[in-house]
Amino acid sequence: MNPATSVCVMILAVVLGLQGQGIRQPKPFPPDIGPATITVTGVGGKSVTLSVSELSNLPHQTVKATDHGTPATFEGVLLTDVLAKVDLPLGEKFHSTGASYYMVVEAKDGYRAVFAWAELDSTFMDKAIYVVTKRDGKQLSENDGPFQLVVPGEKRSARWVRQLTALKIRQAN
Repeated sequence: MNPATSVCVMILAVVLGLQGQGIRQPKPFPPDIGPATITVTGVGGKSVTLSVSELSNLPHQTVKATDHGTPATFEGVLLTDVLAKVDLPLGEKFHSTGASYYMVVEAKDGYRAVFAWAELDSTFMDKAIYVVTKRDGKQLSENDGPFQLVVPGEKRSARWVRQLTALKIRQAN
């Protein structure tokens, strides 16, 4: 570096308050720390956090579905088994208000999808939805996993939430 350039860099460092600190490159964001989890929040706000190993303790399911026109075999658990870990709007207590509840599904990137409670409650409808961790015998890709919500039979996969992080039961006001 020539002397004129050195002087300019030193003046710039003083003006920017970098004197004695050297010029640093920005640090990259740290990688995700700890095991991947899903937070499930039920009626009344009680929540549980489940890891891949905790999901593996639930009954495993295999489902064949078409994802964006491509047939695939997914492995995971029923959403109803995951939701059973928290208080839900079920039974006589919720007989007259059950249809006013819904579930918000959240992804790592901020994506959200909504299901009416009537779509999830077996007293309203028989519809199997899955929280999966494998596709075609392999762990989900970094782009899709570690958890993905799979909704077989939907014509569009807008509610097939990749990188699933949270399931929240709410009531409409």
